[in-house]
Amino acid sequence: MADFVDQALFILTEVANILLFVGRILVLTVIGSVKALLPVGVLPRKSVRDKNVLITGAGSGMGRELAVRFGNLGARIVLWDVNASGNAETKKILEKNGVKAFDYTVNLCNVDEINETAKKVLNEVGDVDIVINCAGIVTGKRFLDCPDAAIKRTIDVNTNAVMFVTKAFLPRMLSRNVGHIVTLASIAGHLGVVGLVDYCASKYGAVGFMEALHRELYALRADVKTTTIGPYFVNTGMFDGVRESKIPFLLPFLETDYVVDRIVDATLTDTVTVLIPKILYFIKALGAIFPQSVTDYIMDELDVDKFMDTFKGRN
Repeated sequence: MADFVDQALFILTEVANILLFVGRILVLTVIGSVKALLPVGVLPRKSVRDKNVLITGAGSGMGRELAVRFGNLGARIVLWDVNASGNAETKKILEKNGVKAFDYTVNLCNVDEINETAKKVLNEVGDVDIVINCAGIVTGKRFLDCPDAAIKRTIDVNTNAVMFVTKAFLPRMLSRNVGHIVTLASIAGHLGVVGLVDYCASKYGAVGFMEALHRELYALRADVKTTTIGPYFVNTGMFDGVRESKIPFLLPFLETDYVVDRIVDATLTDTVTVLIPKILYFIKALGAIFPQSVTDYIMDELDVDKFMDTFKGRN
């Protein structure tokens, strides 16, 4: 009789635990869905006034636009770029707007240079509150046509630098128990594209790093946030010449201002992952649910494998 009672209690306990587990998942799903559906303007937003925001790739494109946008919100901006003149121009624009800015010339392919410059920033500017990994490069050639040096540089800038820049500033964030790591990845970090094999590999690496970092920080219960952005092609010049999709009304080329707005919104609302436009969530889900043959068929029908045939790039 005692054994029967023990077994019954065990079963009831396990059932209760399962129901509690499922219940929590449902509650979190509802909360997450409501947050995703609500207009960004109604979500609580944190202030970046008087915060130090470091942006890589700040000498042009989205990096410059992000610097201007966060500067207008009252942040102090730390500008990192390999292009000294472009970086200086960004600083000039910010200072004209009354924004405090600091520019540093950094080769993100060199980890020693990253660490040395990070020490300078900590000594000369102070603790960094938000790191935005925005620097990125693309070769735009089919895999066997990519020079080895170009593949290495793509991985160095798009993946390794994201890790090393984050690692340089994360210890101080953890010791202060405040901070935010933002990485501009790409939908190419979720889907493979012909002519972007090395680029996709680098962005998959950045996405994987950010997902795992989020888990580590969550396990530590640290109040250091992460945000990963995965946009479609953006009109910054980086992907000039790329062929438009067969469904431009669903997958249009994105304007820089729109993507920058989404990045700023995601940062201020501590959103963990953002794909732009939202149809990319559906496309990503299809790839996870259906067999590879279905994905291949859809890619064929949309001429995705021909997107890069007319690629020119910024240079």
